[in-house]
Amino acid sequence: MTKSNKKMLSKDQSEELFNVLKDRFEHNMHRHEGFEWNALQAKLEADSEKLWSLNEMERTGGEPDVVGYDEKKDTYIFMDCASESPKGRRSVCYDREALEARKKFKPENSAIDMAASMGIEILTEEQYRGLQKMGEFDKKTSSWVQTPSAIRERGGALFCDRRYDHVFVYHNGAESYYAARGFRGSLMV
Repeated sequence: MTKSNKKMLSKDQSEELFNVLKDRFEHNMHRHEGFEWNALQAKLEADSEKLWSLNEMERTGGEPDVVGYDEKKDTYIFMDCASESPKGRRSVCYDREALEARKKFKPENSAIDMAASMGIEILTEEQYRGLQKMGEFDKKTSSWVQTPSAIRERGGALFCDRRYDHVFVYHNGAESYYAARGFRGSLMV
């Protein structure tokens, strides 16, 4: 008998996560007007790996919530909606190449690797700006965003934050990391 590699939650973990997600869903209807919780829960119950990924988003402080729906793909879009960059995903450089390039004081992980291990994608700049239209995020922190290859090939990476009631995009060396910089993710369910 072979053991499954599927990432799954126990029944109790699933119920606890559903309670948290439903409560957040009901208290933030401005993010998903017209959506119904029961339809969303049915989609989640049908995909244990996506539910596991949402739990990882929650476990690391992301406070995931539904922010959209893709009709063509028939998928709900979840994003991290914590007011600041998720605490459990800070102090990471941008990607594996940047992590390996550091000679001293390497961070424990990179944003790209961490997102992949969680089964999520790092937000694009466009997604980040869209999220900021739903609230005010990263007023004290910042978040790595997907970086175009032309910038990354030169050693840089992009991050965003909100200051002075404005959303900014900046650049930094991809190998840099700070206690106040993490990343936000998205998940299609």
